[in-house]
Amino acid sequence: MDILNLEGTEDTPKILLDKGNGIFEISGRSLPEDSAEFFQPVLDWIDAYSAEPNSSTEFVFKLEYFNTASSKLILDVLSALEDIDGTTIHWYFHEDDEDMEEAGEEFSELVELPFEFKTY
Repeated sequence: MDILNLEGTEDTPKILLDKGNGIFEISGRSLPEDSAEFFQPVLDWIDAYSAEPNSSTEFVFKLEYFNTASSKLILDVLSALEDIDGTTIHWYFHEDDEDMEEAGEEFSELVELPFEFKTY
């Protein structure tokens, strides 16, 4: 399975999805001009991965900021991950960023996935 590696920019998050090395991470800032278009390759990758997932999937979100349009797509990503047994979400936030912590808590209530909250 191909690795999805998108370098982050000022407006888009870094995305690394690497089944072979067990690395699944979205980090940085997410305010792309067209969130649906930007996140489509991620959703396609997760869909393909779900056919033959690793025995466990530790998916890391380490976002500094995301806009409203991105939040819908982040929820779509989380919803796609619900179908993969053995998935755990690691939600990182700066220890003084209550908004990002609350966003993670809200997402955790919307999907049936275990969340681990971590500060950095």
